[in-house]
Amino acid sequence: MLHCTDRDYQNWWPGTHLAWHTKRQSPGDTGNVVFFDEYVGKKRLKFEAVVVRYTPGKEIVWQMKKFVRLPVWLVIRFEDRGEGTVLTHVLKAGFPGVGRLLDRLLSLFFTPQFEKDMDEHARTEFKKLAAILG
Repeated sequence: MLHCTDRDYQNWWPGTHLAWHTKRQSPGDTGNVVFFDEYVGKKRLKFEAVVVRYTPGKEIVWQMKKFVRLPVWLVIRFEDRGEGTVLTHVLKAGFPGVGRLLDRLLSLFFTPQFEKDMDEHARTEFKKLAAILG
């Protein structure tokens, strides 16, 4: 996912995955900026994201960006288990410190329906990835 192309991403889930490509490459991949465009349920998500932490074979953390970095992180963890790799997908959102007072604003976007749609999206997405890699 660090070096995905739009074509690779579209082939992964046609009609849902619209674009994912690197806009800026950094040495060691931490600092890479990617653009992604996809549907989660009926919502279209179109953002840039910055790789803020990368541990090869273990974890990638992207921070969402829309003009400025947002208090939203996508975390993918990899756990090698002899018979295969388990991926864990976590979406974290929230302001640090005093900014937590603004977290209620995030609930306008992160609704219970969005949470349900994101969970379903991630489950389907990674089943499709397993089939591609299988």
